Amino acid sequence: MEIKAAVVREKKAKFKIEGISLDTTLRANEVLVKVVATGLCHTDLTIRDGLIVPFPTPSVLGHEGAGIVEQVGTAVTKVKKGDHVVLGPSSCGECEQCISGHPSYCTNMMQLTFSGRRTDGSCPYHDHSGSDVSGLFFGQSSFANYSLTNERNVVKVRKDVPLEILGPLGCGFQTGAGSVLNLMKAGAGESIVIIGVGSVGLAGLMAAKAAGCTTIVAVDIHDSRLELAKQLGATHTINSKTHKISETIQKEIMPGGLHYALDTTGRNEIITEALNSLRPLGHCVLVIVSTEKLEINGMSLMGKTISFGLEGDSLPDVFIPRLIDLYKGGLFPFDKLIKFYDFEDINKAVEDSEKELPLKQYCECLSDHMDF
Repeated sequence: MEIKAAVVREKKAKFKIEGISLDTTLRANEVLVKVVATGLCHTDLTIRDGLIVPFPTPSVLGHEGAGIVEQVGTAVTKVKKGDHVVLGPSSCGECEQCISGHPSYCTNMMQLTFSGRRTDGSCPYHDHSGSDVSGLFFGQSSFANYSLTNERNVVKVRKDVPLEILGPLGCGFQTGAGSVLNLMKAGAGESIVIIGVGSVGLAGLMAAKAAGCTTIVAVDIHDSRLELAKQLGATHTINSKTHKISETIQKEIMPGGLHYALDTTGRNEIITEALNSLRPLGHCVLVIVSTEKLEINGMSLMGKTISFGLEGDSLPDVFIPRLIDLYKGGLFPFDKLIKFYDFEDINKAVEDSEKELPLKQYCECLSDHMDF
């Protein structure tokens, strides 16, 4: 079938909206989804620029899709045509990590996420010359109006919440919230500092509030982000351009230190500050996309724990519906973090994202005013 996709033809190039061909002769475990909207994640841009792992070009990226099931393979039982779904990350379902409940660390994740092909080496995407276009990015390639994905990637969701806002639950918001609820297991009356309150950090902040944390410190260098953090539940804010994080926390906010820290910056000096803000046995979770070496002051550890989290260590089929229920209950208002763009304006969304705006960039792939 002919689909419309945002194609990257070379490293660091702009996205180009093109018509390409998608093979819709589904394998037994595949699902075809009509994409309603997709989030734009920082990871899409790092892969586009070849900074983390290579992804063959030309390619279709995107990994925060939400849409409606159009067709299912013969072995698919989880969803049926017409179901609303959020598209999550890839996992095999068979390795030790998957069967023990940690699919974010799937042994086969690299091949499933970054090869651009099915596991048998076939490519279902082609341009008009017949050449392969790499797809199945994170198992979904949601920068298109249709996504070919696997049954394990789809999460069935309730139909009384607009699909247009749900895509980022598949990665960014799940990552931030899961870091707090799954990795830290933060609870009522506890304390946390969140350093870097972009969309991932703010998702963690909202999760901390929903969990009952009573001291929630937001740290950033942008006052606009800190103001939004206060609206979403921060009890204290620190602009790290003008204040030393650990000193402010230890002297003015929580002498003796906090229970938890969430760092989204990946900067060595900031991670050390996060650790110095914690009490003994505190837990710091890193949610970063970085190729830099991690170097910290060893004396900052003092019995503390550092975890590197992927996708919030979530079981998407359980955790994403849980976040939607929290949203419906007014406890996780992630819709306040979303800014919408028409699909044709995806490069404008990229430009705004690279300007460090505090909102989640989000492209509507299907809507009444768009022609596909």
